[in-house]
Amino acid sequence: MEFHLNVGGFLKRAAERHMDKPALIFENQRVSFQQLNSRVNRLAQALLSLGAQKGDKIGLLFFNSPVFVETFLAAVKIGAIAVPLNVRLVGRELIYILKHCDARFLFLGQDFMEGIGGIRERLGQVEQYIVAGDSSSAVMQHYETLLSGAVDEEPQVLVKEEDAAAILYTSGTTGRPKGALITHKNIIWNEINYIIDKDLRVADVALLVSPLFHAGGLNNLLTHIFLGSTLVLHRTFDPQSVLETIEKEKITVLQTIAPTMYNMILQLPDLERYDLSSVRAVMSGGAVLPVETKKKIQDLFPHAGIQDSYGLTEVTSTGTALKPELALKKIASVGKPFFTLEARLIDEKGGEVAPGQVGEIVLRGPNVMKEYYKDPEATESTFRDGWLHTGDLAKKDEEGFLYIVDRKKDMIISGAENIYPKEIEEVLYTHPKILEAAVIGVPDPVWGEAVKAVVVLKPGEEMTQEEVIAFCKANLASYKKPRSVDFVSSLPKTAFGKIAKVLLRESYRG
Repeated sequence: MEFHLNVGGFLKRAAERHMDKPALIFENQRVSFQQLNSRVNRLAQALLSLGAQKGDKIGLLFFNSPVFVETFLAAVKIGAIAVPLNVRLVGRELIYILKHCDARFLFLGQDFMEGIGGIRERLGQVEQYIVAGDSSSAVMQHYETLLSGAVDEEPQVLVKEEDAAAILYTSGTTGRPKGALITHKNIIWNEINYIIDKDLRVADVALLVSPLFHAGGLNNLLTHIFLGSTLVLHRTFDPQSVLETIEKEKITVLQTIAPTMYNMILQLPDLERYDLSSVRAVMSGGAVLPVETKKKIQDLFPHAGIQDSYGLTEVTSTGTALKPELALKKIASVGKPFFTLEARLIDEKGGEVAPGQVGEIVLRGPNVMKEYYKDPEATESTFRDGWLHTGDLAKKDEEGFLYIVDRKKDMIISGAENIYPKEIEEVLYTHPKILEAAVIGVPDPVWGEAVKAVVVLKPGEEMTQEEVIAFCKANLASYKKPRSVDFVSSLPKTAFGKIAKVLLRESYRG
């Protein structure tokens, strides 16, 4: 058989090179690279026996678990296309995605049996349902039973670098979710970039709490398979469990989580009682870490470097990184593009903007997705002249470091002035009484849009709207200050822990 680099091949080589070394640690399970590859091979063979073919779409509906890992890797080993599904989706949303991607197979955890059972009649194209966990069903096959009857042999399917590996659906913030078609080549180059620019090592023991159905979590998983380092996996995010696991497993790398999650960790009592000295790298993504949060993280993990990054699903998760030694020197920067990725900042006419000016980030490189699945119009509007147009606004300094200003769609236009919510949020996060904050534009009959701050206070704290506005006015140009402030107990979040601005805006415009 011809030789081609592919994602499944890297698991095979990791099993050959590292054998009994733990690949995954999950709750009370410790799975070696050899054991993981064996189970993946058996599942791949079982899929082939069920009639799965190269190019088939296989849905995955699981909380973080070894079963998700096995299913994803088995799918790509036979040249099928894995479609991870957000566990928060409801029936209507699942129906849309599973129909849109033409899924033939659906793997699911027992948590989702009832929900999927309620929509099966509307999923005619799904031919096989495989459920993992302690469950029985007359219409769904059992995962372990399927594995028990299969042989441990590498599937003899030719999988090339240019073949599709996954369809990762965006969150649907601009309407229907779009499916980013990611190839084996995209994933491989993304891992190479990530390992080099994030300085990951074979000896690392990394903790992953972000959801695997998200591009960021999936990238973190595959990076450690690619590298041959150990990954400790949490089912979901729990701040206290994070600290307990760091101490127990001597975690060296805290893999990418969102700033809101770090905030939750920092609010825990008695932080000093945990031994966190093993951590050498703390990674953040989804949004730029507020400066005050970054300083507190540095105090909590004194032996660790903090690495901020910027990415999006369409670049297989990550596009830039800031070196740890610059974390408190290049304040609010997301660093420079990965070494195989090119980035430009352009104006509305496509011309490159000067340092210090705001422009849209456009990217090109081998980890940029192939296309949006079955959406030629969105693909054409996103790819122009060979560049991926991200819709993100940024500045760069004279040394080429990037600073995210905001999403194009988040920018507020008030009285003909462009106002960037992120700038106001940075100020709000410096107030000692404020835990979280989000700034949005709301309709205004005079100004077109008015600035509104939605604030979560720290436990036991009190503030008035006037105090918040005065604080912003003292630290910003007056036209940027909020015209109104709402205090809430919590802000809506995405599955990755990022504040969901779209949901917030909808709640004030509905």
